[in-house]
Amino acid sequence: MRKDTVIDGLKKETFSLDDMENKIVVNEEVNIDPHLKHNKILLNQDDGYSKSRDLKRVASIPTLALSVWAKEYNGDSNWFALPKEVQNKILKTKLNSNEFQYFKTAEGKL
Repeated sequence: MRKDTVIDGLKKETFSLDDMENKIVVNEEVNIDPHLKHNKILLNQDDGYSKSRDLKRVASIPTLALSVWAKEYNGDSNWFALPKEVQNKILKTKLNSNEFQYFKTAEGKL
């Protein structure tokens, strides 16, 4: 089995060629610790509103998490192929749960 690893910032991809089964396996890893630390800073910084109070910062979610959520929903990891209504429903459910509270950058419910 041959392997090739590509590291791009916080993302690490390992490509493996399995000669026995004639397959290519892609393993993707993302170190989200810096992302979560930054979210925590933003969460404690202020209420999330812009100076004009027209906009509110809500969350910062790693794209890998979006892919996992899309796969849970319809078996395909392409988040951006989901209809906007479905994306909003998933975001609301996930971000209002305690399990994913560390993706939030301001207090409140969606």
